[in-house]
Amino acid sequence: MLDQTKVPLLAAMNTYVHDKVIPFHTPGHKMGKGMHQVFADVVPRDTLALDLALMYELDDLHEPHGPIKAAQDLAADLYGADHSYFVVNGTTGGIYAMILTIAGPGDKVIVPRNAHRSIIGGIILSGAIPVFMQPEVDNELGLAMGVTPETVARTLQQHPDAKGVLIINPTYYGVATDLKKIVDIVHNYNIPVVVDEAHGPHLKFSDRLPVQALDAGADIVAQSTHKIIGALTQCSLVHCREGQIRVPRLKAMLQLVQSTSPNYILLASLDVARMQMATQGRELIEQAVDLANKARIEINKIPGLYCFGEEKLGNPGVHSIDATKVTVTVKGLGLKGAEAERILRQKYKIQVELSDVYNILFLITLGDSEREVEALVSALRDLAASHQGTRDFSAISRIYEAGKYPTPPEQVRSPRDALFGNTCMVPFNDAAGMTCAEIVTFYPPGIPILCPGEKITQEIIDYCHVLQSADMHISGPEDYLLNTIKVVD
Repeated sequence: MLDQTKVPLLAAMNTYVHDKVIPFHTPGHKMGKGMHQVFADVVPRDTLALDLALMYELDDLHEPHGPIKAAQDLAADLYGADHSYFVVNGTTGGIYAMILTIAGPGDKVIVPRNAHRSIIGGIILSGAIPVFMQPEVDNELGLAMGVTPETVARTLQQHPDAKGVLIINPTYYGVATDLKKIVDIVHNYNIPVVVDEAHGPHLKFSDRLPVQALDAGADIVAQSTHKIIGALTQCSLVHCREGQIRVPRLKAMLQLVQSTSPNYILLASLDVARMQMATQGRELIEQAVDLANKARIEINKIPGLYCFGEEKLGNPGVHSIDATKVTVTVKGLGLKGAEAERILRQKYKIQVELSDVYNILFLITLGDSEREVEALVSALRDLAASHQGTRDFSAISRIYEAGKYPTPPEQVRSPRDALFGNTCMVPFNDAAGMTCAEIVTFYPPGIPILCPGEKITQEIIDYCHVLQSADMHISGPEDYLLNTIKVVD
């Protein structure tokens, strides 16, 4: 058994600093001595001294053999992986590496249509061809849920030559599909399950949360260790199991997408965050779940607000829910989510994680206490009492209740070819038959209608006009009014 109370990387860094080394190496501020006072006033000298460079006793992120390897081995032991790797350019870098590990130019990768843009970025870098699965949609919330096991099975039957299946666990809003069942389906095709678990580094530490991907049998997983638990921003972990993937290739792809000069303070925060979860994780995450459930109960007593929870279980694409994501639907107040976000920030000094047309999202983490939750509920109570808006969402509701989505567009070129090909802007109304070179997404529910390399149809053009007429938010295209669209020339 490994000693999870140890922080081998931070210990090695402290030893180096306390040894009073005279540095003739990068970074140029030389352990804080050359840092301008404006910055030194806000970052303690002891912290600046830990901004160190790659050297033998501090190990090499790309070829670890010392304290970084020891820290990564501790992470693998804690999470139940065969191997774990530190990532300091966010889960985006981890997702790039995972996709590059399983696919190359022309290979098919099955992904949810509501994939994060980093997944599309990884597909572009690899030259792979995405095969999109349509997630379920909750029309009441205006949110994409998970993809069902049945959708995964049907897609694999149609594309048995796919190199892997990528699943989101959980969604940004805390919704998880039946991942264990999906893993069993995919493994019958002898291909890997890749999981974007950016919003789930804490799932391991409470039985009241969705199952973490590794415990469901996934092969490669990327987690944003900074989102819910205690690492610094940009810090993530990539875990893998041997068998369905080539571990040396994963290591090579991680080297490809990460800096050769990683920030050691970020790396040390990963080391410490792992230790904190190993020694206090269950207590801290159970407390966060309790606080979130308390907030949910109180918010649902406020007229005009709705905070979904376990009542959604069993709906299509909803197998389990991460309670620490507190989604508050504000359309009952006649407000858009963005309007509620601004009011909360300006009047109550409360900042949401994100907002969409219907909702605002709050994250309850190990850094919260009763005080913060009480302030949040009090602010929402006052918001509901004093800020009645006049937004009419009936047009949006009618569109999605009708369920008449356009036929999914045909992928005629790889996203990479579309992005790097000769492109031009054309009137959107004249684009039928052309190949799209950008992403077009409407909120709600945040599912791309067009992606790079897909053929634009008249049906899609007409559908976009219907969504625009309902005053729905457009994201992705250079021309956010969608009067023009970028196409492959």
